[in-house]
Amino acid sequence: FVSCMEQYRRTGQELYASLYKNHVQMQQCGYSKAAKDWMILEEQLFYRRGPWGDASRSLEPRWILDCYEGPSRMRKRIQHVNTRATMMRMKSEVESYFACFLQINNAISQGELTLNGAEREMDKKGSDCNQLTFFPALHESFHSEDFFELCVERQIILQEFAESEKVTFKCSVAVVQGHTALEGVLLFGQEHFYICECFVLSPLEEVYCTRHCLSSISDPFIFNLCHKDHAVGNQMCYRYSYNDIKEIHLMRFLLQEIALEIFFKNGYSRFLVFHDSDRNKIFKRFCSFQPALKSKGITEESLNMRKHSGGEKTMLQKWQKREISNFDYLMYLNTLAGRSYNDYMQYPVFPWVLADYHSETLNLNNPHTFRDLSKPMGAQTVERKRKFIQRYNEVEKSEGDLSAQCHYCTHYSSAIIVASYLVRMEPFTQTFCSLQGGSFDVADRMFHSVKSTWESASRDNMSDVRELIPEFFYLPEFLTNANHFELGCMQDGTVLGDVQLPPWADGDPYKFILLHRQALESDYVSAHLHRWIDLIFGNKQHGSAAVEAVNTYHPYFYGDKMDLNNIKDPLIKSTILGFISNFGQIPKQLFTKPHPSRNAQGKSSPGRDPVLSLHSGGILPPFMNSLQNLKLSPVTIKGTLKPKELNMFSVLSDYPKGAIGHIVHTEKGILAVEKNKVLIPPLWSKTFCWGFEDFTCCFGNYGSEKNVTTFECMAEWGKCLCAVCPSATTIITSGTSSVVCVWELSLVKDKVKCLNLRQALYGHTQAVTCLAASVTYSIFVSGSDDRTCIIWDLNQLTYINQLPAHEASLCSVAINNSTGAIISCAGSYLYLWTVNGQLLASVNTTCSPESRIVCCCFAEVMDWDTRSIIITGSTDGVVRVGRWGRGRGILIHRRPDEKFCMLNGGRELLKARNKCGKHLVLCRELNPSLALTGKPSKSSPAVTALAVSRNSSKFLVGDDWGRVCCWSVDG
Repeated sequence: FVSCMEQYRRTGQELYASLYKNHVQMQQCGYSKAAKDWMILEEQLFYRRGPWGDASRSLEPRWILDCYEGPSRMRKRIQHVNTRATMMRMKSEVESYFACFLQINNAISQGELTLNGAEREMDKKGSDCNQLTFFPALHESFHSEDFFELCVERQIILQEFAESEKVTFKCSVAVVQGHTALEGVLLFGQEHFYICECFVLSPLEEVYCTRHCLSSISDPFIFNLCHKDHAVGNQMCYRYSYNDIKEIHLMRFLLQEIALEIFFKNGYSRFLVFHDSDRNKIFKRFCSFQPALKSKGITEESLNMRKHSGGEKTMLQKWQKREISNFDYLMYLNTLAGRSYNDYMQYPVFPWVLADYHSETLNLNNPHTFRDLSKPMGAQTVERKRKFIQRYNEVEKSEGDLSAQCHYCTHYSSAIIVASYLVRMEPFTQTFCSLQGGSFDVADRMFHSVKSTWESASRDNMSDVRELIPEFFYLPEFLTNANHFELGCMQDGTVLGDVQLPPWADGDPYKFILLHRQALESDYVSAHLHRWIDLIFGNKQHGSAAVEAVNTYHPYFYGDKMDLNNIKDPLIKSTILGFISNFGQIPKQLFTKPHPSRNAQGKSSPGRDPVLSLHSGGILPPFMNSLQNLKLSPVTIKGTLKPKELNMFSVLSDYPKGAIGHIVHTEKGILAVEKNKVLIPPLWSKTFCWGFEDFTCCFGNYGSEKNVTTFECMAEWGKCLCAVCPSATTIITSGTSSVVCVWELSLVKDKVKCLNLRQALYGHTQAVTCLAASVTYSIFVSGSDDRTCIIWDLNQLTYINQLPAHEASLCSVAINNSTGAIISCAGSYLYLWTVNGQLLASVNTTCSPESRIVCCCFAEVMDWDTRSIIITGSTDGVVRVGRWGRGRGILIHRRPDEKFCMLNGGRELLKARNKCGKHLVLCRELNPSLALTGKPSKSSPAVTALAVSRNSSKFLVGDDWGRVCCWSVDG
């Protein structure tokens, strides 16, 4: 390793030969996975830094969709693979491989490293590993037992095995990834199972890589799907704990009941096809390890939704009573009907809801603004409907095969439709090119304009009846060509780039997504959505009701009409499967009777902002509807001996003592602890505290000053300045060392037993001053004196992105669990970012140079409303409540000449905007001293902690004097 690093100064073949030699040596030692990864890393370094490397091109920022599913199964996270992320990741890999290589060297020098099984035999025979790695033998030699024994790639699996692992069962699978698949093997261990990609299960039940054994897939169509776009190699093995499984859904693949989709608690999923095994028996085997999987249906938990109170109700009842949004309900129906992000052939389908893509302003009170949801896309105009009915009747008149009688020979959802919508974002770019024969389509046929696509699907093109996908309602990034792909030039000379948006979106993809989602949640769509559900998932999906509704498709698209197991002719079967694969599949029918309608929306309260009342599936925080009427109200704090009621905001005599650091509102009451303490979820009965002179940390019980357990493990990381507890077993700390430490907390019978370091994360250059975490989006954010914030992955514990330099040292950060938005505060400046680190707006919250922000939080609205409600607390003792908006007219009414301003002591509207019309609006400033006495105080204590109550009816404020007060509408 060391000699290899020194040889970076060499050039050309000499360097590559050196890398190759190290690769072979590591393989001979049985470390094939490490060798393969090291080879890739070395080649990356060589081609980026070497004499022929184009560093500017290879390190160009790239945006790739992360498959992580957040609230309502929305995939909002984008991996921004930039120069810094790449180099930090490479640095980490270099360090890990250096340690690995030292271990190998020590083992070799001491004669301790031994090979086992086939690899030991290979060593005795003196086989040449060079031929194995770079010159694989031809298929005719695959039947040689000696050749089987040369498969050192199996070490990849062995390295993933848990200690003392015993495999109890194995079967062959196809791992579906988008529109392709990988042949693989599923292994069941004692506490873990393993998905091995690019491996084969031989007739003798032995596992070999695809390089050294013929495929075990007998179905020719699935075989071609697994091998058409993949070179030999790329073997991988993934280990999963049975306890990490959240749910397993029985799925169809190519309209056959042969698949399982495994959903994990970390937000990711895998789609497995059992081409030669009984899928149901495999599911039962999973249930034997995790019995709770048997009884799990598709619920709010399946959609990563927050559970609503009100007893046991079906999702239909919750939708009818407007307890969940239209988006939530549609995603629920898609999940129930077997639609999957992992299989582009049966991707989730959402409706076109608007018909107005030409107006300057979108009027959601006008019925003509909307698409007719009672009719399929083929019947949106009278003339188009007449032509499709004529096509249907012509089959009968010509005495053709009535079983093939249909209105549409194409489908409203297919892999090419999905890939065309998302073509500007990886990995869909590669999928689209693969489906188009290796390149982009003719520019005029590509998705370039929302308006022209609507006109094609609803009026102009008799071969186009496409619907939409979920991303149209939550992911603005797919509308921009951030990766700068050369998509071609249209006949009129237009160069394709970003998607052309309707005039009412003002060229802003964020505004388009916001208004489009508002349209989906509008009263008109809520009143008519059940009719569209009848067409896609209900009684008008097929049969006589479908014929009457002009909603029949080719019989190959229907799973219940095609019994592929009884088709003996392989050519006919392959033709049908090809048709299904390319053109689409009808979802499972969920309803045989007309779907009930949604309850009518209640009338808005008098005086309520009509724009802010535009909602469904949730309400704005009540205090936001009556900001001018907010009053101080008594607070009951659950303290040491008994709950203590505070008249307004009296100082707590029992607990906590000192400045308030953390406030939590639970079902049982309000909890509060002083600075340098945090409450541990989900029970909030334990505390984690730091800040001691010996750099130790302690755990205690809430309401008690006695520290139950003390740990010294944090001492070597310097003085701790901040901490956050995203879960009962995870604690994140940081401080003067600038290193972010993630700790695993072990509990035995509700008692803290040990605190182990999971990962030390490097990225900041000065002390880290604040932390925030979001389990729903699986991220956490660190802010530092170096004036930067870093977004980290909470699952992988890796670097994601860095937020650009701020005006001053970071003093507070917060994450919105509904939208993923991020607040960062530096001095008196507040910055609002997307979950992917794109700056939305920034504003100086005060004109006073002495005042700075100490704490901040979000008042969560609806997951679809990007107009975040933001609350900040400052050193001047003032609480500022504001909201974020975009665009003109429909969001916030303002005069064109309004600019950043502070009037009358800061109690008027504060607005900051940029060229795109993005702005932050300060709605009200709350000063407790002023509210109590009617006069401003010269010595108001700083606001040190903020929290919003569970029902959003009030928000809680803690200050530097150890006081807690509550602002609410009722007073």
